[in-house]
Amino acid sequence: MRENSKSKVLHPLTVVTIVILTQVACERQRTFHEIEEMGSTSEDQQGETSGSQYLPDNKALEQEAIVEDFPDQSTVSQEKTYLARMESGAVVERLEIPEKPLRFERPEMVRGIYVNAWAAGSTTRSEQLIDLANRTEINTFVLDIKDASGYISHATRVKMAQEMGADQQIRIRDLLGLLDRLHRNGIYPIARIVVVKDPLLTSNKPELAIQDTTGGVWVDERGGSWANLHEELVWGYHWHLAEEMIAVGFPEIQWDYIRFPDSPPEHLERADFSNSEGKTKSEAVSGFLDHVKEQAEGKEVTITADVFGATTSLNYDLGIGQLWEEVVGRVDVVLPMVYPSHYWSGSFNIDEPNHYPYEVVKAALRDGLERSGKVQDPGSIRPWLQDFSLGEPTYGPAEVRAQIQASYDVGINEWILWNAASRYTEQGLVPEEGFPDGFEPMIRFNGDVVPVSKRVIEVQSSDSTIQIDTLQKPQ
Repeated sequence: MRENSKSKVLHPLTVVTIVILTQVACERQRTFHEIEEMGSTSEDQQGETSGSQYLPDNKALEQEAIVEDFPDQSTVSQEKTYLARMESGAVVERLEIPEKPLRFERPEMVRGIYVNAWAAGSTTRSEQLIDLANRTEINTFVLDIKDASGYISHATRVKMAQEMGADQQIRIRDLLGLLDRLHRNGIYPIARIVVVKDPLLTSNKPELAIQDTTGGVWVDERGGSWANLHEELVWGYHWHLAEEMIAVGFPEIQWDYIRFPDSPPEHLERADFSNSEGKTKSEAVSGFLDHVKEQAEGKEVTITADVFGATTSLNYDLGIGQLWEEVVGRVDVVLPMVYPSHYWSGSFNIDEPNHYPYEVVKAALRDGLERSGKVQDPGSIRPWLQDFSLGEPTYGPAEVRAQIQASYDVGINEWILWNAASRYTEQGLVPEEGFPDGFEPMIRFNGDVVPVSKRVIEVQSSDSTIQIDTLQKPQ
């Protein structure tokens, strides 16, 4: 069992039209998080769908509908008692808020993995992942509290979630028990909450969704609807989910999908962002982050946010509202998803970015660090790294280790691995006891798999400047 405190080139740039880049960048940078359900709901699903639907009719009801401090269930409704259920129909007891929640000590350096709700809720799978952490340098789990399905993983006491039926696919039956096991094994838990990708919210409360100029709720090219981040009721609902997690002991909240759709222009031209009151998409993202920062004032919690990897290098919002400087200045930690497979051909002057995990991650993070240096009191950078295969080559130990080493080589010592099915490459991780004497890990560098000592350490000029855009654009 481990102690809680466990820790263990320059690129030439070319500028072409922003319009072309935005479309291609968004297409290549569609976060792998969007297809998480395909990986996380396969062999790990164990039972546990849908339920009753209701939301308050207007913002004046916000205090009644959302802002309740997890009331006793006898006071939730005089007319109806809401029962949390698994998909099988089995009733799950409501989450009890402990009088004295567990206190988690933050590791000196966070080195973590994403754990989907199905894996977290399965005793067998969660114990396998805890064992992985005890054998390796892993010290942090990012747990799905609300994913892109809109369902809450546990039997929440938040009234709005109950009224929408967001507690009808419970995946983590015993959240407090899970937290206790993580605490006993020295593992730092982070609560991941997906915001605008929420089909339950948009179907129950369509006025909170992005609207279609032809009428009704706008749907993207995949048939999905999106909550409108301009709507403050959307902010309030998600903050109270976070508040509940803080109350049970989570020391860190991670916001995902704090953005607008990355759809092609022919689809976006029908999108009507009602209630924007003249604010830009970036201002909506900033407004949400300002709101949760204000609400978290005085609470012992770290606030973090996931962003597209390309935001570290592009000086505009990619059409989704994520501007690096605006985000990094409002959170404690920003997590760019610098997956090499998500960069388009020509990025950083590399024809096939997926073949160059070391170079891509290093260039992307170096850009982020340079830009953060110009922001007053910026949050730290903790990248999401790729432990999945998407195209060639197949990712394994050398590719995972290459990304970790690239992070270290630019001075970033924290990271989290993403795999939608929560299945990780142990051979790419440092064992708990360290590597054996004389052993040298292999990394994919310059397109080849070589010992880590063979990489070339570049020296970056201290007076280098950000170009208009620091990714080479497709011609």
